[in-house]
Order: sequence, then C-alpha cells, then structure tokens
Amino acid sequence: MILESIFWICIFIVFYSYLGYGIVIYFIVKIKNALSQRPVFDKSYEPEVTLIVPCFNEASYIEDKIQNSLGLDYPTNKLKLIFISDGSSDNTHEIIKKYPSVIALHEDKRSGKASAMNRAMKFVSTPIVVFCDANTVLNKEAIKELVKHYQDEKVGAVTGEKRIISANKEGASTAGEGIYWKYESLLKQLDSDFYSVVGAAGELMSYRTSLYKELPADSLLDDLMQSMQIAINGYRVIYEKKAWAAETASANVKEELKRKIRISAGAWQSMLRLTQAFNPFRNFKLFFAFISHRVLRWTLAPLSLLVLLIVNILLASNVDAIYSILLVCQLGFYALALLGWYFENKRIKVKVLFVPYYFFIMNLCVYLGLFRFLKGKQSVSWERAQRA
Repeated sequence: MILESIFWICIFIVFYSYLGYGIVIYFIVKIKNALSQRPVFDKSYEPEVTLIVPCFNEASYIEDKIQNSLGLDYPTNKLKLIFISDGSSDNTHEIIKKYPSVIALHEDKRSGKASAMNRAMKFVSTPIVVFCDANTVLNKEAIKELVKHYQDEKVGAVTGEKRIISANKEGASTAGEGIYWKYESLLKQLDSDFYSVVGAAGELMSYRTSLYKELPADSLLDDLMQSMQIAINGYRVIYEKKAWAAETASANVKEELKRKIRISAGAWQSMLRLTQAFNPFRNFKLFFAFISHRVLRWTLAPLSLLVLLIVNILLASNVDAIYSILLVCQLGFYALALLGWYFENKRIKVKVLFVPYYFFIMNLCVYLGLFRFLKGKQSVSWERAQRA
C-alpha cells in the first residue's frame, strides 16, 4: 500500500507539473476574465526608453542586430540604444562604434552577463529599460507593445514572447524547443492574466528603471532573479505576446543540452536566493504560480519520474496487472526517447520521436544542473550554445 501510494503521488506530481497546472490556471483565468474588464491603453503614451543589448563575440551578426534596433517603430528622440560588449575578443566593439547613434560600452574583462547589465544600467536615465539578446530579431512594434503596460502603476516589468526559428525545421532540437516554447508562452500568458509571470525570458525583458536592483555578479539567471524580485515586492510582471524576439534553435540537442544544464544550475541557485517567494502568507498568488509552474519542474517532477520507474518495477512483479501495463507504457516512452537519440545522431528525422526525446533531455538536465551547481562548476561566463 505504501508503494502504491508513492506511485500515484508521483503520477500526480508529474501530471500536475507539466499539464495539470496549465488546466487549472486556464479555468481560473477564464472565470477572472469573465468578471473583470480588459485594460484600455492610451496610444499616445510614449515614455523615454533605453534598449540595452549585452554582447559577447557577436561580430558575425551584430550589424544586423543594430540595424534591427534602429528600425524599431518608436520615436528616435525617445529611444536610447546601449550595446555593451564586455570581454569580447573579436571586433564586435569596433563594429558597434561605427554607429554614432549607439552608445558603445566595452571593457576587456569578462565578468558575465549580470555584471555587464549592472554596468550598463549606470548609463540609464530613462524611466523604462529594455534588455534583449544580441542574437535575436525584434518585431518593429516591440517597444510600443512593451511600454504600454507601464500606464498601470502596479506593473513593474513586462516580458515579450520568445519565438524559435530555424533553417532546419525538422531537427529534434528545433522541434522540441519550438513545441516547448509554444507551451511555455501559453503558460506565461495565463500566469500574467492570473497575477504575474514567474520567470521571464531574457531574450526580451523590460523593467521600471527605479525597480531594477543590482544582481550579484555570480547570478546565472538574471531574468528570473530580476523579475521575481520585482514580483516579490508587490508589482506585477506582465506578458505581452505582441512584442517578440525571434532566434534560431540550438544547432542540435548536444548544444541544447549545454544551455539547459546551465539554466538548471541557475534554477537551483535562484531558488536558494528567492526565499520570500516560498512564503504563501506574503503573496499567495505569486507563491501558487511559482511553485506550480517553476519549482515543481525543477525539483519534485524529475525526481518523481525516477521514483515512478523504480516503484513501478516493484509493483508490476507483486501487485495488480494494471501496474504491468503502466510499466510497459513507461518503458515504451523511454524506448521512444532512446530511438529519438539514435535517429538524431544518425541525422534521420522522425518527428514523432522529437517530443519524448526532448522531454527526457529536459529532465536529465535538471539532474546534471544540480550536480554542476553543487560542485560550483557553472561559471557566469559560460560557453554560448551554437545556434542553427
């Protein structure tokens, strides 16, 4: 009976972490929207904004990024551009300096993204600051769509949508990452409509300048830490899907693994530092969303998957036949993931195998990220994952 209880608790944790929370929050938001009015925005609202782009060895496409930034649909006299290329060893800084309308910041020392962001913030005098990655393309309306939400004084940060594009649309990394981000985008929208986004995407993120706090130099997930601190202090973090940043997927699953391990190590670091988010009496809505959407995926869900397999083996040999059927289903799923790995290495594209393979890799990275975090081997100046 104890083993059966453990088995079904694990089933519940896995289901709730990946699907159940989405279902619950969907119906909560439906009820909330039926009882409340959508905000009405003043289209003439155009506060001064600073766009900061942290760069590291981006010479191959930094010029495209600058052109994209200059082409944004926002009054040029109200949009300040800062590109910071600390630690770059190529000619990224020299390319940036060719554009007089862009403030080019550079120092030879490479201290990580959080340090570069903290340093760039010293040059910000506008009420709103926007950060985006150098390898992304923003839609022309991105700034307008982000800043309109700051008409509400309760809004402290606004995040845009991350989109995945690739020349190789059939690869496992592209398909898996693309499906994952579409689902994540839906959950972010639901979190935002419910109360606040819990963990924004750094590809396109904006803050009230007055609320930005310097992060420790060793911070691995600056976007998560900064947005969660703002939410903890009682402000909402809004998701705006009409402002988006597009980037190519990781070149392959090996490169995606590199990125996911770093994120997982950063998740463990962040959870230890965001202790106030675990207090249900401080802000229950934030607590509920953070635990359901983030913490369970980083902790109990991956552990439950491992326990589920072990307990299922024990139950299949001693209890009801239903456990034998469920064990076959589990083993079948992992067999599909293994086949996905094999075909990916052989460059054979079988779409049906991409999802189980990517799901397995994603949870494996939680364990690998934990080990790396405990060993203290995850550097802030990480090696960038290659993109398709």
